[in-house]
Amino acid sequence: MSALLLPFAGLIIGVLGLLWGADRFVAGSAGAARNFGISPLVIGLTVVSIGTSAPEILVSINAALSHAAELAVGNALGSNMANIGLVLGVTVLIAPTPVQKHLLTQEGLVLLVVTALSGLILYDNYLGWGENLALMALVIPLIYITVKYKKSHVSPEEVAVGEDIPDITMAAASLWFVLGLAVLLSSAHVTVWSAKTIAEAMGVSELVIGLTVVAIGTSLPELAASAVSALRGHHDIAIGNVFGSNLFNLMLVMSSAGIISPMAMSAEVFNRDFVSLAALTLLLFVLVAFALFSASRTNTKARLSRSIGLLLIGGYVLYYVVLWPAIVGA
Repeated sequence: MSALLLPFAGLIIGVLGLLWGADRFVAGSAGAARNFGISPLVIGLTVVSIGTSAPEILVSINAALSHAAELAVGNALGSNMANIGLVLGVTVLIAPTPVQKHLLTQEGLVLLVVTALSGLILYDNYLGWGENLALMALVIPLIYITVKYKKSHVSPEEVAVGEDIPDITMAAASLWFVLGLAVLLSSAHVTVWSAKTIAEAMGVSELVIGLTVVAIGTSLPELAASAVSALRGHHDIAIGNVFGSNLFNLMLVMSSAGIISPMAMSAEVFNRDFVSLAALTLLLFVLVAFALFSASRTNTKARLSRSIGLLLIGGYVLYYVVLWPAIVGA
């Protein structure tokens, strides 16, 4: 057991480093973009949104380079399930979250389509570079369409979040950018090494470690961002963080692993993990639709109630019940 002390300590230090590095990286990137005259709204929709997924992206790239693509895929799928069941579930418990129709007809619909495309990629139990490159390429038109739409449909919450971007000098922004990126890169390396070592020592797969410990650890920025947004009353941003992060996890995190290190995957990746993710994503879609439908019937404002938060957390716990035999090595 003492042999695992260093890997466990490394995993904790790595995850904490990812959290701090991502925060400084986003602050530096956003500050630099602001100095270049880019509007706060655009910065919030691009730099900040992608920046919160930086831990997952760099862990995925490092894992793929270390020939541990299943850890990278597990991180992507596990982070998405953690975002829905843990991050959004806890956020809704903290503060019942109002929802708009666009969440269903725009963000929700896009997430369902991207999730389905990811399922097609994983269905044959092979992570190929061509199909993942095509999925990653969709990020550019998606961001372009989103920015163009939001510019003509600006919400007060998005304006408020944009105004929170720090107004710092270019020198300070550059320093935070470089330092944050350096910490992210080194922390990603430490996290992957620790996760692989723990998996080998405990006799569980790298996939399972990616789905659980690494996924939860790299989802902490989304949990912090969503919880703070909910407490500030920025409910659209709180739930938007989850939808945006899940899109980037599939389109950037999973795809980067497939591009760098194409490989055969175990059947459980699709049959157990992707199917569970698809079920949780569909559950979220149905719950948002139910909230909107119920509100239209009663002429009230649609919201995700605390009971829905408990349902989301329950769905996430149920996945761990399904995963438990793999965790104990059965």
